[in-house]
Amino acid sequence: MRFENNTIFHVYNQGNNRQQIFFSPENYLFFLRKMREYVCPYADFLCYCLMPNHFHWLVYVRETVLEVARQEMPARSVGVTDSHPDTTKRTLNQSIGILLRSYARAINIQENRTGCLFREETKAKDGWEDPYLTLLHPNYGKVWQNWEMYGHTCFNYIHNNPVEARLSRTAENWEYSSAKDFAGLRNGRLCNQKLAKELLFLR
Repeated sequence: MRFENNTIFHVYNQGNNRQQIFFSPENYLFFLRKMREYVCPYADFLCYCLMPNHFHWLVYVRETVLEVARQEMPARSVGVTDSHPDTTKRTLNQSIGILLRSYARAINIQENRTGCLFREETKAKDGWEDPYLTLLHPNYGKVWQNWEMYGHTCFNYIHNNPVEARLSRTAENWEYSSAKDFAGLRNGRLCNQKLAKELLFLR
């Protein structure tokens, strides 16, 4: 995945060979906590949906690299750069990788299984015509006029996954997505709803 600052990305992955990745309500909640821990320092969640064998995020990336305490790094992290004796630089890519590996280890122990839980490559798609434009760029508004349709489509697609899979009659009834929060049925704090409404032209 190649992330850029000040850019929206649709991030998704699924179980290896489309296998199940969530087995209990506690698994979903554990994964949500890991999303907050490993992704929120870099990005704002605009929406998300966790399904039995895959997940979708729509995120606004603020920073692609951050300084983290060295003790927070796994013993065998690849590609990290020393910057201070007590800190190191970690990319959003690395942080997502840590999230997925640590979750997979926990599930392997829980389910008494071995091997890969997720597909090897997590996908990330952006909807910008020019990923280098910032909020202050004079052409920023023009890009978003063209991005509005994709943003709406992606937002609705993510929330409607459980309906399309016939797991829920409505998007708002699925517990493990942000649709319930946007509908005002739950006071979820993982998503930045204000930013999502501004960037995606939601009403």
